[in-house]
Amino acid sequence: MKKTVLWIILDLIFLVIFNALFFVLGGTEHNNSVWISYGFIHFAYLMLIITSVLTRKSKSAAVFGVTIYSISAVYFFIQLLAGTVFILIASETIQATFLVQLCIAGIYGIILVSNLIANERTADAEDKRHVEITYVKDASLMLKSLMDRVSDIETKKKIERVYDAVYSSPVKSHPNVAYIENSILQYIKNLEISITSGDTGNAISLADMLLTAVNDRNAQLKAIH
Repeated sequence: MKKTVLWIILDLIFLVIFNALFFVLGGTEHNNSVWISYGFIHFAYLMLIITSVLTRKSKSAAVFGVTIYSISAVYFFIQLLAGTVFILIASETIQATFLVQLCIAGIYGIILVSNLIANERTADAEDKRHVEITYVKDASLMLKSLMDRVSDIETKKKIERVYDAVYSSPVKSHPNVAYIENSILQYIKNLEISITSGDTGNAISLADMLLTAVNDRNAQLKAIH
């Protein structure tokens, strides 16, 4: 049996038991305050089920998921308790029943959305960090690969100098140097073409331009940070 089907069955267990108790013990005739509580309880359970969908995929998704799920779980149990009490009271007026449960839902909504916003900021920071690390990592790997393919000693030394400069470059980047980083990656691709075609003169020239660009990026980052 597929995992999705098992989860659906698990999710339905509470609904089946709750509705069986509600209708078998209480019948089908209820006043408005009871139906309001019935609706709020189902809403709370629905939010508990869909919580996993609200978690953004990221490096810390597991931590985010536990936090958000805990918030929804606490809300559900509070709402289940409050809703059950109001169902048993079965008040003829709806004001107290509706307002109390609406306030509980409102507090839950504020806490949930606040955490989702915080999680989004953390996820954005992680994505930015990943991009920054990727630049240095990818550029270093590409240059290391080119060094292994070059037979000309002078060209190899120049590429090695560029590799050392890139490898020791600051990982933390800034939007102001994004265009330089793109140029560096493009220079490396052009360098690969020159090496493949055996154009040593152009390869040496590109290596010099690469070293200048890398040093320029690092100098700008130093001034910014």
